[in-house]
Amino acid sequence: RVDLVESGGGSVQTGGSLRLSCASSGDIPECMVWFRQAPGKEREGVALFWPARARRDVADSVKGRVAISPDSGTTTLNLLMTSLQPEDTGKYYCAATTTRYVCSEWTDKRGYTYWGRGTQVSVSS
Repeated sequence: RVDLVESGGGSVQTGGSLRLSCASSGDIPECMVWFRQAPGKEREGVALFWPARARRDVADSVKGRVAISPDSGTTTLNLLMTSLQPEDTGKYYCAATTTRYVCSEWTDKRGYTYWGRGTQVSVSS
């Protein structure tokens, strides 16, 4: 079992920045992934942290404006977002799995066993 708690969401204007955090506890996951979901749209993968494969992937959709940063010596994964745009608005979720195959297909939300409750990001123009 992996427990996940997101934090750091809020309301910002276009061009602003936010740092989201996902705190993990319990079992150690194989990978941790940030997803987001805008109203009326499907949940989409944003970034992957897979330490065993030395992978820190970021989705094409965020256009180089997002980075992930695990806290040293902790089980917290940060999502650093800059140059935020209205299209970034949505609820951001942290997901995790202990299954390698799910990590290899990390943008497929169907495989994840563990989810946080989400944190809201609103970008206004």
